[in-house]
Amino acid sequence: MNTIDALILAAGKGTRMPSPRPKVLQTLLGETMLALVTATLAAMPRVRHAITLVGNEADMVSAEAVRVAERLGKKALCVRQERQLGTGHALMTAMPELQGDGSVLVVNGDAPLLTPDVLNRFIDAAEGADVAFLSLVMDDAASYGRVIRENGAVRAIVEAKDFDPSLYGPLEDAREVNTGIYLFSLPAARRLLPSLSCDNRGGEYYITDLVSLGLAAGMDVRGVRAEGAGCDANALLGVNTPAELAAAEEILSNRRREALLASGVILHSPSSVRVSPMASVEKGVELFGPCEIYGDSVVRSGARVLSHCVLRDADIDGGVEIREFCHIEKAVVRRGAIVGPYARLRPQALVDEDAHVGNFVELKKTHLGKGSKANHLTYLGDAEVGPGVNFGAGTITCNYDGKNKFRTVIGEGCFIGSNTALVAPVSVGDGALVGAGSVITEDVPAGKLALGRGRQVVKERKR
Repeated sequence: MNTIDALILAAGKGTRMPSPRPKVLQTLLGETMLALVTATLAAMPRVRHAITLVGNEADMVSAEAVRVAERLGKKALCVRQERQLGTGHALMTAMPELQGDGSVLVVNGDAPLLTPDVLNRFIDAAEGADVAFLSLVMDDAASYGRVIRENGAVRAIVEAKDFDPSLYGPLEDAREVNTGIYLFSLPAARRLLPSLSCDNRGGEYYITDLVSLGLAAGMDVRGVRAEGAGCDANALLGVNTPAELAAAEEILSNRRREALLASGVILHSPSSVRVSPMASVEKGVELFGPCEIYGDSVVRSGARVLSHCVLRDADIDGGVEIREFCHIEKAVVRRGAIVGPYARLRPQALVDEDAHVGNFVELKKTHLGKGSKANHLTYLGDAEVGPGVNFGAGTITCNYDGKNKFRTVIGEGCFIGSNTALVAPVSVGDGALVGAGSVITEDVPAGKLALGRGRQVVKERKR
């Protein structure tokens, strides 16, 4: 097989998806459709580059393409289609970026269920063809373009709105549809594209017309039936409406759960466990539904995530227990730590080995040292906490003065009494004790006792 580049069609408006966001930026399991399609192509070694064609809300879609490429360690290449004049015009627009005599694989950005296996099977079946497309037989073909065959050989693809029953028979009997996945040899595409016409009801340049043009030119044109190639039909479904989005997300959820169970992950109430395809959950992890794990989260073998937890881009070591109702985002939890219930770890929080973060405790940009404990009603923001520190209930670091953020540093083995406010920037030395109810505004030397509260006054009670 020659060099293959991929073209993702992501320029359309998606008029049947009532949302201010472009259709390809709608999400399934926390990932945009564009991200899922891009990740599928990135997982295919034979695909050299992926080009994203943008148009509607081009800046927004391009930003997502760049973000996803960086996540995958790839280079993003976006081409802008200034006027959306059809799928054929989309390929015309991208052609200057497609060099050499290889092939281009064209896929839609609203096909989030595509898998490398399906695309590889199609490429294998299309090897050597000048023009190839993947088709599917559907009971309800709706508005999909129909594949016209004669004695089994492909003759054309006809868009539903241009379908003429007097030529092709009843529309409802034409059940083989075009999935919108194509493979073109670049020499053939360069030869055929100048002959494309917009003389049709839609006034657009259809990429499907390259089929009839290729046949007329005597080229090798193949319509690869998904069933014959062993392709999963669900993987070929496009998403155009909220109902189709919901159905696709359910299929993706089921697929992900099956893969997790097959890999040795233990799922309790599996139907309510939702895990992003880009998240890594290792063999021996135990998940209790309902729970949600999104983004580039990593949960390592031996960790337990109990019910009603949400993890986004979280890094969870083995031997960790995340108790019920915790939210963890862009944070790290190391081996042996316990988090929750009802804890929140915000970006750049690091809970070190054997540390405890208890109920109604929030950490932000804070390193909680090895074996340290913040078990109740505590906020630690912009703090460096050494090992073996104990926080009483109601402790807060006052890290913001209305303009700037400041850090709090707490040394090894300190005891911070309940209802303490540490006004940053401030440091507490190793082994120091801060009395309950204190407001600490000055550094506390190592091994000392600090009290920062008013003297108690007792008066007669008025009757």
